[in-house]
Amino acid sequence: MLPLSLALGVAPFFPEPHIVEKCRMLMAGTLRRPLDIFDLVLHASALSYFGYRAGRELGSLLLKRREGR
Repeated sequence: MLPLSLALGVAPFFPEPHIVEKCRMLMAGTLRRPLDIFDLVLHASALSYFGYRAGRELGSLLLKRREGR
């Protein structure tokens, strides 16, 4: 899951990952075109989904550990 999320989240790799470029544009206030906004959402969604899944797994493990005591 992590390799796929990273591959989709930071593709294309050269010269600069799209997510980095779009985040810089967002911070500078130049992220205005609908295509750029869509691109940011698309690349961030893979990383967000991975974070969501990892958080649920971690929470599940912590609850199991707490119930086992």
